[in-house]
Amino acid sequence: MTAAHADLLTDRLADRPSLADGAALWRIAKDSRTLDLNSSYSYLLWCRDFAGTSAVARGEDGTPVGFVTGYVRPDAPRTLLVWQVAVDAAQRGHGLAAAMLDGLVRRLAAEQGVDTVETTITPGNTASERLFTSFAARHGAQVTREVLFGAPLFPDGPHDPEVLYRIGPLTPPQH
Repeated sequence: MTAAHADLLTDRLADRPSLADGAALWRIAKDSRTLDLNSSYSYLLWCRDFAGTSAVARGEDGTPVGFVTGYVRPDAPRTLLVWQVAVDAAQRGHGLAAAMLDGLVRRLAAEQGVDTVETTITPGNTASERLFTSFAARHGAQVTREVLFGAPLFPDGPHDPEVLYRIGPLTPPQH
């Protein structure tokens, strides 16, 4: 596969979600059994208010099979905070999460000058750790880690700390 063909494929896997996708994103998040599940209402709002900074991958029939939700930080306009990444169980293991993340960041770098990605990961979430450290390697970026939200800050019971991964500055991915 040529680099240009890979870029086109990645861009197709990083479509902007629409309001009609909200229910499917909620279902994918619920079925993941690893994400903190937000209300279905929040996924509808996300698809309306943050569609420009999020991505959805679609199956052959157009149904969402994965998503990345994120927003550009108001106090750091070149930084994308990735909120959630999920892929339908039947689609896992094919690099879909990485392709969506690459496509979304490529789009936001071109449109808004994004050159840094942040996300939080709970200790022991090896799938997310691999996704974001391999993303950093593809983009020639450094990764720094620090606890952003310690366990005692969460009011709703036991919760692992959320470790902030800051990735940047980004360079174009190496194919």
